[in-house]
Amino acid sequence: MSWLTQTLTSSIGKKLVMALTGLFLCSFLIVHMSGNLQLFKQDDGLAFNVYAVFMTTNPLVKTISYGLYALILLHAFEGLYLAYQNRLARGAQRYVAYDGKANSSLFSRNMAVLGTVLLVFIVVHMSNFWFEYKFGYVPYTQYEQNLVTGEVTATPYEGEIKNKLEEFVREESNTRVVIVKDLYRSVLEGFKNPIVVLFYVLSMFAVSFHLVHGFKSAFQTLGINHIKYNSLLTFLGVGVFGIIIPIGFALMPLYFFFKSM
Repeated sequence: MSWLTQTLTSSIGKKLVMALTGLFLCSFLIVHMSGNLQLFKQDDGLAFNVYAVFMTTNPLVKTISYGLYALILLHAFEGLYLAYQNRLARGAQRYVAYDGKANSSLFSRNMAVLGTVLLVFIVVHMSNFWFEYKFGYVPYTQYEQNLVTGEVTATPYEGEIKNKLEEFVREESNTRVVIVKDLYRSVLEGFKNPIVVLFYVLSMFAVSFHLVHGFKSAFQTLGINHIKYNSLLTFLGVGVFGIIIPIGFALMPLYFFFKSM
């Protein structure tokens, strides 16, 4: 296994690890945003809360999630280490005229800074919602959904249940009853704070700039750099990951902030 270790610890190997972990995290962003879009449903958070239970209790999803956390740390560590190595290399050539602006884009020169901002954002985001949901106090809500009209009513639930979710149907009234841990309320309360909302929105700018460069750069590292594919990769990197996904995430805190006014 020495050849594998030598490869992964080399400069090229580290860039390869950065590319693969980065692309995996890009795919996670799509899944994460797709799930969070349920926050916009007009059902007082029923769909989102059921989704949250599935994401935190399904064994396969939990396994993937723990792998994801490890990859985030690996991606961040490798990125910072590569930036450190590049700085040392430029320092060793300090007597040679070097114009960073002429040899790299604004995005690539600031990837380490943007990545650090994103790491701070992830830590704050996880502590605000994931950690609170898993280990803090999150109240329960009882939803009653009319199976004919689809109308949903929500009331606080003061009792105790064994799991994060209990569901049954009242046949006599044709009503679906769901008692669930209410992460939706935590999101609603959290985004009433304008400072938190501003932090989230500004962080999405960092996401955008980071992905615009990182997405296409990852494919170049993997050797996929051809005129047939570059226009598509540019569209995906700029249009999807640089614009659509950051805007989608930024709209969530803005929506709840203005909704609470």
